[in-house]
Amino acid sequence: MREDLIERYDLRVPRYTSYPTAPHFSPAVDGAAYARWLRALDPAAPLSLYLHVAYCAEMCWFCGCHTKATRKYAPVADYLDAMLAETKLVARALPARMRVDHIHFGGGSPTLLTPADFGQTLATLREYYNVTLDAEIAVELDPRTADEAYVAAMAKAGVTRASIGVQDFDAKVQRAINRIQPHDVTARVTRWLRAHGVSAINMDFCYGLPYQTVASLIDTVDKAAALRPARIALFGYAHVPWMKPHQKLIPEESLPGLAERWAQYEAAAERLIAHGYVSVGLDHFALPDDAMAKAHEKGALHRNFQGYTTDRAPVLIGFGASAIGALPQGYVANELAIDRYKAAVREGRLPVTRGIAVNGADRLRRDVIERLMCDMGVDLDEIALMHDVAAETFDEDLMRLASLEADGIVMREGRRLTVTEEGRPLVRAVCAVFDEYLGQGAARHSKAV
Repeated sequence: MREDLIERYDLRVPRYTSYPTAPHFSPAVDGAAYARWLRALDPAAPLSLYLHVAYCAEMCWFCGCHTKATRKYAPVADYLDAMLAETKLVARALPARMRVDHIHFGGGSPTLLTPADFGQTLATLREYYNVTLDAEIAVELDPRTADEAYVAAMAKAGVTRASIGVQDFDAKVQRAINRIQPHDVTARVTRWLRAHGVSAINMDFCYGLPYQTVASLIDTVDKAAALRPARIALFGYAHVPWMKPHQKLIPEESLPGLAERWAQYEAAAERLIAHGYVSVGLDHFALPDDAMAKAHEKGALHRNFQGYTTDRAPVLIGFGASAIGALPQGYVANELAIDRYKAAVREGRLPVTRGIAVNGADRLRRDVIERLMCDMGVDLDEIALMHDVAAETFDEDLMRLASLEADGIVMREGRRLTVTEEGRPLVRAVCAVFDEYLGQGAARHSKAV
């Protein structure tokens, strides 16, 4: 891609894992509103559950997650006790013992839990929710803290998918982000997972990390592809020290410039495709026989707070400090501070402190943005018809697309939009054209590339 285009469109825009996005949540939606929304759900609708384990053994300096480092297990156990109490509070607020088809453990580091506590967590969920026998149970796994006994216990408890955080295999990069994880450690845990029946394996990598180069990233991609995970995520490192103060430990001068970031993304993406992976959305790659690749081919891919997903549940319930949920009525977010979160739950209160109710216009634009993010294109006439609005609703948005179209980022045929292959890494800039909230408030976002 031409460097002038990168500079012009590499704006600070949302990642669009929701619409409206989290910076526009407000205290107007609280625990009482959440309780009303839960009671009003269709009892037959399936749920997706997300559990946020807000602790790690140590802080990775690149991390943008809401987490806290601890060397002791007591705080983790106390937090888990509160989170399990929250799962019961929510279950009691629901109109029925509702079906669950998908459970995702994120963090932080879920593998910080002891095998017994991990098993007890799933047992509690199965007691209060109708977890189906074929439910996908996914865990974000830190290979540095999981031994084979732990992997075996996870598999026995019902885990079907593991997502392994790697970021980069280069030793210099690992030291710069405070995440020492040799290739052998990742390869070993991958063997253990497959040996114990967890064959659905994801791996997460970053470009734009300190001291990273095109050559070092290509070496990382080759090593990852040799392990043959079903899915690979290639995220752009978001340097947001104003939000995550620990990122100040990464020297600004060690970060690659804009042109180098783009070169890394382009080279890594081409290499993954050469290894037989299918490009999915903005930053995911999957083997052709994986469910994500198949959903992408059918136009059935979705996007939520965990990123790209095949999960079609209309309700996502988030548990834990900072966890976010999505319901037909809108979005809810839990208390950020762990101590205040625990206090709220132990007082018998749903710990939601902010959120946003969505209206028809929000749902309309959410569908446009989701299809752009998932399919790299959208038929605005089709979306308008689905929402029973005039197709001319988008005419002003289409006018604002003119420069993106002129620069070859997006192609337009009537009201059908297609993001070009060259424009793929700038799809968030295309989405931003349809974002009526962007520019409101003081929110700051990561770069588009």
